[in-house]
Amino acid sequence: MSSTTQDQMLERVGLSVAQYDRIISSMYDAAFEPRALGDALNQLRQLFQANFVTLIMRATDEPELAPMIVSGEVEGVGDLSGEVLFISYHDQAAPFTNLAPNEVFTIADLMSDSEWERSTFYLLYCQPHNVFDSLLANITTPDGGLLRFRISRPKSSPRFSEDERKLCELFLPHIRRAVHVYSQFDRSVSLGSLYSQAIGRLSIATMVLDESSMVLELNPVAQEILSSNDGLKLVGGRLEATYPSDNRELQRVLRGAAMRQGVAGADRAEVMSISRPSGQVSFGLVVETIPSQELVEGKGRPTALVYIRDAVGKSQASSLVTKQLFNLTPAETALALELANGLSLEEAAEALNIRRNTARAHLRSIFSKTGVRRQTELVRIMLNSVVALTRTQAVARAGGVVKPAGRSLSGV
Repeated sequence: MSSTTQDQMLERVGLSVAQYDRIISSMYDAAFEPRALGDALNQLRQLFQANFVTLIMRATDEPELAPMIVSGEVEGVGDLSGEVLFISYHDQAAPFTNLAPNEVFTIADLMSDSEWERSTFYLLYCQPHNVFDSLLANITTPDGGLLRFRISRPKSSPRFSEDERKLCELFLPHIRRAVHVYSQFDRSVSLGSLYSQAIGRLSIATMVLDESSMVLELNPVAQEILSSNDGLKLVGGRLEATYPSDNRELQRVLRGAAMRQGVAGADRAEVMSISRPSGQVSFGLVVETIPSQELVEGKGRPTALVYIRDAVGKSQASSLVTKQLFNLTPAETALALELANGLSLEEAAEALNIRRNTARAHLRSIFSKTGVRRQTELVRIMLNSVVALTRTQAVARAGGVVKPAGRSLSGV
C-alpha cells in the first residue's frame, strides 16, 4: 500500500498519523519489554472498539497452556491489561487454524452466521466470553513460527468493515517484526544468562563497566567480593581498589580497555593482582574490552568486562550432583566437598564432626569409587569435573508477567 493510500485509509477510519505511530512504537518497544506489546494491543482494542484483542504466541495440536497476550476483561479474571498469560488454548478445535498466512479474514469470509453460531468452538469458547465477530490473521515469523492474531467484538456491536480489515492488515508486518526481534533478543539474553550462571558456579566474579568505571552489571560472586570490602569496593558506583597503588593501576587498565573499544585487533586482556587488607591471597583480576559495533557515540555503554578469582574462595559444587556423578554416599560426598575446599583430612573430619578413622574409611571408599589413589588427585578431579557447572536447584524463568488462569479463553 502506497503512503498516499495509507494516509487516506487512516483518515477514513479516523486515525491520525500520530496515533498510528504511537501504536507501532509500542510494538517495537516490546523487543525489550513484553508489556509494551500489551500496551499496543490495548490501543488496538480501543481503536477497533473491540472487547478483546489477542495475540497467541504459540499453539500446538493438543490443548495445553499456551502463552498469549490478551487485552480485554474476562469474567472471573478481570481486566488483563495486555499482560502475558498462559491460558488453555484449544487450537485443534478452532476452525481458523488453516487460514492463508498474513492475510486478514472475518467470520463472514469463512462461514455463515448460522453455521458459526451452531459450531462447537463458538458455543464452548466464544459465546461464554461474548465474542461474535472477529478479524482473524495467522502471522508467519521468519524462523518458521506462527502467531494467531484476533480482534473480537460482541454480537451487539457493528460488524467489522472493509476499511477496518485493511487497517488491520497495516499492523500485521509490524507485529511480525516486533515479535521476531523480541524472540532474537530473548534468545541472546537467555544464552547470556546461562553463560553468566556457569561462570558464577565456577566461583568467578564478573562485572560489566562503562567508560567511567561505573559498574553496570555484576554477578552474585562479585557482589559477595564487594560486600567483603577486602581489596575492592564501589565508590559512587565506580569500581576502585582499597590501596592507592592498586587503584591507580586498576584505573589505568580500565581506561585502556575503554579506549580500545571499537579498535580493530585491540581485544587483548590485561591482568593484575589486587592486594587484600585481610592478608589473604590477592585477588587475580582480568580486564577485557567488550567488542562493540555501535555506530553512534553515547555514555553509559558497556566497555569493559572484569573477571575476578578468589584463590581462597570455597567451591560451589552441588552435593547432590557430586553424589550422583561419583556414586558416593551422603557422608562420602560431604567429605569429598570439604577436601575440595582445601581442608586436610583431619580438618575435614573436625568440620564434619566425625572421627578421623571414620574419615579415613570414607576416603578409602571414595578412592575406590573414583579410581584415584591420592587425595591431591581427588581434589583435582572434583575441581575439574562437571560438578561445578551444575545447578543446585531449578531456576524458573518467565519472560514477562505470568498469571496462571484456570479458565479457558479461546482468543477465537
